[in-house]
Amino acid sequence: MNNNFKEEIINLPNFWNWNGFKVCWSVSGEDNEIPIIFLHGFGASRKHWRNNIEYFSKRNCASYSLDLIGFGDSDQPGIRQIGKLDNKIWCNQVKDFISQVIRPKNPGKVVLIGNSLGSLVALTCAVSFNDQIATVIASPLPDQIQENNKSLTKKSLFKKFQERFITIFFIFFPLEIILFLITKLGVIKLGLNSAYFKKDKIDSELIDLVTKPVLRRTSSRSLRAMCIGMFLRDEKFQASYLLRKLSDSKKVPFLLIWGDKDNFIPLFLGKKIAKLHRWVKLKIVSNSGHCIHDEDPSIFNRISYEWIRDLKTF
Repeated sequence: MNNNFKEEIINLPNFWNWNGFKVCWSVSGEDNEIPIIFLHGFGASRKHWRNNIEYFSKRNCASYSLDLIGFGDSDQPGIRQIGKLDNKIWCNQVKDFISQVIRPKNPGKVVLIGNSLGSLVALTCAVSFNDQIATVIASPLPDQIQENNKSLTKKSLFKKFQERFITIFFIFFPLEIILFLITKLGVIKLGLNSAYFKKDKIDSELIDLVTKPVLRRTSSRSLRAMCIGMFLRDEKFQASYLLRKLSDSKKVPFLLIWGDKDNFIPLFLGKKIAKLHRWVKLKIVSNSGHCIHDEDPSIFNRISYEWIRDLKTF
């Protein structure tokens, strides 16, 4: 990929005020016809799509990459500033980004492409406002998957106890010390080695884009809000429920791209989703890990673009 392009598009960001929080985003080919939002995974940022944006912008796609609240160069609010951070909040962020940033320039339905956590956010968006979403490409999709429609709701008394316990636990858990040790003891590189099957892709640029946000003084408070928010999510914001809701309408075509060497979210989960929801299309990429878009960008880009190109939506 052209290094000058990377610097121009990824490292020279735009900023948008969302409910009083600074949100960082980048775009290439803004005047193109098909709007795409790339949504990064946990611990990553918009820069993780550095090997994908140019490919799509050259194919008539207005390619936006967005730092979700708490990540990248966006603000990192804590419980006092934003309450819980979860896929409901990030979904609302994406919805407003579409209406306030994309819509003034482009009325078309939006393609959402996500990696891991970004995939869950994209799925949440597809259920919450499916009339605006052309398709979701999830690579991969995290979260537990239930095989039946049995409610996950706990007894109210137990649920209150659970919420109180988790909240207190993470309030007092020394995340500041944990994050300090993570950056000093090489844990980030160790984590990337687990996520990536192709170790040669773990370069200084990748380590830098993952490490820098963690070094910000506000990172621990934001992580605390995420831990509490994601642990205490309502059933309606868990993948099983969201997939069932999307399955009822089938209004949003859904593509799963999964690496057969994914150590974080094993392939059997992707196969389980495709088996339970026959309308979901599963593409398996051989010898690739958790971040196919960065490990094998040419394969990921081709599969994704061919899916978008063949949609009847456009």
